[in-house]
Amino acid sequence: MTGETTVRTAVRIHGRGAQQDAVRALLDGMPARGGHLVVTGEPGLGRTTLLQWAARSFRAGPVLRLGPGLGPDAPATAEHLLDTLREVPGPAPALVCVDDAHLWDAPARIALSRATRRLRPAGPTAVLLAVAGHRAVDPEFAHLPLVRLDPLSPPVAADLLDDLTDGAVAPAVRERLLAEAEGNPGLLHALVRRLSPAELRGHLPLPGPLADAATLAEVAGDAPAGPCGDARDLLLTVAAAVRASDGPDADAGLVLDAVRRLRPEPGPGPRPAPLPAQLALTGDRLRFHGTLVRRAVLVTAAPDRRRAAHRALADALETGGDPLPALLHRTWSLAGPAPAPRLADRLAAAADRTVSAPYGLRATAYARAAELTADAATRAERYTAAAEQALLAGRPERARPLLTAARDSAAPAAVRGRAELVRGLTELRDGPVGDAHQSLLLAASLLAPEAPTAADTATLAAADAAWAAGDLPACLAALAPEPRHDLPVHLNPAPPRAAGHLAAVVREHRVGMRAMLEGRIDRAVAPLGQVVERGRTDDRPEGLLRSAAAALLLGDVDAARRGGARALAAARRLGSDALVPQALEYLAYAELRAGRHPQARTHAEEGLRTALRTGQRNTAAHHRAILALAASIEEEPDVVARHVTAALGTARRHGLAQVATLAEWATARADLGRGRPFDAADRLGLLVLPGPGRGHFAVWRLAVPCFVEAAVLAGRHEETREVLTDFAGWAAFGADPQAAAQLARCHALLAPPDRADGLFRHALARHDEAGGDFERARTALLHGKWLRRRRRPREARGRLGTALAGFDRCGAGVWAAQARGELRALGALSDGQDTGTLTRLTPQQRRIARHVAEGATNREVALTLAVSTRTVDYHLRKVFAALGVRSRLELARMVEQAEQAEPVEKTGARP
Repeated sequence: MTGETTVRTAVRIHGRGAQQDAVRALLDGMPARGGHLVVTGEPGLGRTTLLQWAARSFRAGPVLRLGPGLGPDAPATAEHLLDTLREVPGPAPALVCVDDAHLWDAPARIALSRATRRLRPAGPTAVLLAVAGHRAVDPEFAHLPLVRLDPLSPPVAADLLDDLTDGAVAPAVRERLLAEAEGNPGLLHALVRRLSPAELRGHLPLPGPLADAATLAEVAGDAPAGPCGDARDLLLTVAAAVRASDGPDADAGLVLDAVRRLRPEPGPGPRPAPLPAQLALTGDRLRFHGTLVRRAVLVTAAPDRRRAAHRALADALETGGDPLPALLHRTWSLAGPAPAPRLADRLAAAADRTVSAPYGLRATAYARAAELTADAATRAERYTAAAEQALLAGRPERARPLLTAARDSAAPAAVRGRAELVRGLTELRDGPVGDAHQSLLLAASLLAPEAPTAADTATLAAADAAWAAGDLPACLAALAPEPRHDLPVHLNPAPPRAAGHLAAVVREHRVGMRAMLEGRIDRAVAPLGQVVERGRTDDRPEGLLRSAAAALLLGDVDAARRGGARALAAARRLGSDALVPQALEYLAYAELRAGRHPQARTHAEEGLRTALRTGQRNTAAHHRAILALAASIEEEPDVVARHVTAALGTARRHGLAQVATLAEWATARADLGRGRPFDAADRLGLLVLPGPGRGHFAVWRLAVPCFVEAAVLAGRHEETREVLTDFAGWAAFGADPQAAAQLARCHALLAPPDRADGLFRHALARHDEAGGDFERARTALLHGKWLRRRRRPREARGRLGTALAGFDRCGAGVWAAQARGELRALGALSDGQDTGTLTRLTPQQRRIARHVAEGATNREVALTLAVSTRTVDYHLRKVFAALGVRSRLELARMVEQAEQAEPVEKTGARP
């Protein structure tokens, strides 16, 4: 190492929005009331940082700091705290920040706990405590509300690294730092600080190991320490066992057996009493409370003792007949870094045979076998196999460094092709899709001579990358070569019969997709239909995902939902975390195409969480775009804006044209729903009208009905003619179940008065065939408006009442407001009725409002709806603001009035 880097202070706190919201809710409750909150997290996750942020954010009164690290003059006891609070002048609220409260001895913790109770009647005082998360929360604080700090997701950790270094880190070094830090911001700081500028820029090799004992000890402090020798041996053995379990815990029986082997001499039992504070026992599984402490226990142990623990575990496992983890422990029991070819061959062979083992465990086995391999070509192949398994496990941040290690000019072309395939798939989910496209094309060329169908798989993935980028020529070029007939080589090797099945799926999807893009619909239906049909009997997530994608291309929404749901179940069954967000994406798109926005939102919310957790920013951007579209029909412009901003941020950095088009469409549809047709027409015109800025080639047509409606309202009829001709061709194909009805609606908006009525009625009849409450309600609303303006109030009242009922049923609050406005103009809905209606609330807000009106507390509502009390508090504030009420009693009265008026509103009849 050539020196250390001075790390700049991060500009903002990263990835702690939920925790900051919880603290902010505590502070916002001042000065009306006090409160308490416990912040917990293992070392390095930012407990002190959050307390410091809270202290800076509190401006309503004095901030009192108690505990180590917050100031030399901090009071030392809870009684001193009470005395200090009594001296606070006047009625000003006070914030008390107590850092590292777990370090106090038991009497002091009891005194502090009593002090927090006594503070409640003492006035507006809030107490914010930070306690360690590498051990259970002390019982003295267990009665207080708690917020937990977890490791950062890979994208958030990457943003923090860029913030710390101004982005001046070589890509390979960046990958290593993120993999080693495992989402711990304190460890990431320490790793960056350890490296010199030359090492950060990749000009000098990195030290090994990167997260060494000194660095981990610096961040973990004394958290890994055990109280006695027996406890230290137990901690070490659990840490070593978890290393080969691909999970957070280990079998307690195995651990105790190994501890007995580790300490064969007579003495106390192998399990200290009580269990060390760093460990938790759940059933027959032992685990650490925190990942960092587990790593620190293992790395800071004496090398001979660490090897002895692995040797004891290997002996115990070999007795039980579990070869893969036994061999792993045997390799870790070796002294020195010298190659061990025979043991490496045995380990790699065991990983090849144990196809049912978790992907993460197989990745560890292949990587360890590579470390012990002397031959460069074989070493590169094993690192590549490790990267393949890591990607399937949903660990792209782990796969990238393995790919870097696999780079070797002596490796065969097929091995380098496999490596490029993994690299391309990783970038497709979490990087610039243009780079992914090139990597996948390179993979196809390298794989073609020895594994031509694997090359087809890479080529189809390259087409997926071009599709995401909105590059139609590149997509067609990738699909151009004729498919080849052989068994595929892919990331998760399948039995021969299953491999042949997947080869056929890849071949047919490729042929059908190219025909579709060339406009040869007649030639696309048969091969894509075969892909959908094969999905009925497939049980592997890769084939099922292709089946769902083909069904979406054909407009078979039910088949897409079926394929997506089965792909999701298969991915979860196999532990393929990387494919779960993609399956949820297809499910969400299918629900969106069917007009079921609430269901689409549910799938997309889960997909967003899993995509962020598995480091797939591009997939997360797709889910955000879906969430924006779902929210665009509700009265949640802030939600639309938040998701659109995040989706466009990733889309612009990574070249995601499809995401960008969907996000812009969501913004425009929200404008249209809120009665801003000029803004909507301007935004949609850029997406659908011919020109260099037109939206994604496969998506822009979906926005045409919105553009036609906005353009007509804005007086721009002539601009709709050309795009409507294109949309008519799209509707004739039948890929969108709503398109035929939408086309009739568009023609009705543009038709002369003598034809418009019939076209509206025809559109409503087509909606009845296709289903979908939202689009039918939109057509009924437009027809009702048209009838009212032609002085046909009786017919208009019926149409508008139907529209309002449809909007209510699908939660389209912003469009329901339009229907209510039209009914009010007809005299069919009074202002008094409208004031009490709940349709202006989101579905979640309506549920919370009804529970509160029935007398439930916020905590009871949270338990009923399976959400946090903080979420209930947030939505309830929104409910009060939207309905103009100031108390729960007023809300109860308004809910009762609204529900009594609901039948009147939905029928449009007058009382």
